[in-house]
Amino acid sequence: MAFNPLYSFFNTLKLILQRKIYFPKDRLGSTISMGDGQEFTIFREVKISGKSTVENWDYQPAVFRVRFLLSGMKVEDNKRFSWIPVPFFVGLPGFQAKIWSINYQNNYFQGIYQWDSLEHAQQYSKSFAYRFMSNRSIEGSVSFEILPNTSLKGYIASL
Repeated sequence: MAFNPLYSFFNTLKLILQRKIYFPKDRLGSTISMGDGQEFTIFREVKISGKSTVENWDYQPAVFRVRFLLSGMKVEDNKRFSWIPVPFFVGLPGFQAKIWSINYQNNYFQGIYQWDSLEHAQQYSKSFAYRFMSNRSIEGSVSFEILPNTSLKGYIASL
C-alpha cells in the first residue's frame, strides 16, 4: 500500500507541514561528468531533512540512477513539467534525495535518487512514478542502475 500515489501524496503533504522538504541551490548549474563521458547539468535538487540514519549501524543507502529521452516535449517545457510528479515520489517510503540533470548535447535527462535501502530503490523501479516517467519517454531510451551501499554524496564524489 505504501508505494502508491495517494500514500506518497499525503505523506508529502505531511513532510511539507513538518518543513522537512527542501530544495538546495548550491549545486544548481554544476556539471556532473559521468563514467561514460557524458556530462549532465544539475537543474534541481530535493532533500528530506532528518531522513539520514548514518548513525544506525544497519544503514545501507542505495542510489538509483535513471536516464531517458523524452517524447514530444521540449527540454525547457519538461524542466517545468517535472515539478508535477514531485509529490508522488517524495513521500514514498525510503526516499531521501534526488538530483535532476540534463545532458544538453543529446537532451537526455538523468535522475539520481538516494533511497534508504536497496529494497526501496528496487521497489521504485517497479512503481507508478517510474512507469509514469517511462511512458513519457522515447521507447528504448530508458535505462537505470541501482548502486547498493552507496549514498548520493558518495556517488557524486566518485564521479
